[in-house]
Amino acid sequence: MATINEIQDEIIEEFAGFDDWMDKYQLLIDLGNEQAPLDEKYKIESNLIDGCQSRVWLVADYVERRNEKGEMRNVILFSAESDALIVKGIVALLIRVLSGQTPQDILDAELYFIDEIGLKEHLSPTRSNGLLAMVKQMRMYALAFKTKG
Repeated sequence: MATINEIQDEIIEEFAGFDDWMDKYQLLIDLGNEQAPLDEKYKIESNLIDGCQSRVWLVADYVERRNEKGEMRNVILFSAESDALIVKGIVALLIRVLSGQTPQDILDAELYFIDEIGLKEHLSPTRSNGLLAMVKQMRMYALAFKTKG
């Protein structure tokens, strides 16, 4: 499993191939469309993220997985969906970076890819707030699972 920073660097490289923001938006939409849809049973009020203009459902599972060294470790698997195309793409990027990582790694992560690909400056204030709300919710799950052990 790649580290959070290795995955962020991959994303930065993918977006570096596009100069035009319309192309970057299209890449986000494509990433969102490639993501597996969230099961309807998870699309409930308690899984909605507060602070997002569009509806975003986020689910986290704490599972034991074997890493590349053969050691067992507990990681968080995130799944999510949004009813807005670009937001769905943003969620797909966050899941790609944070899903499958340990709670401590998620809590320690500096999500620099958001600024590096220019995402923050090209989002409306409401979408930017939604992005922060998604990151905050993912960190809250990490904190809760870390505390649980």
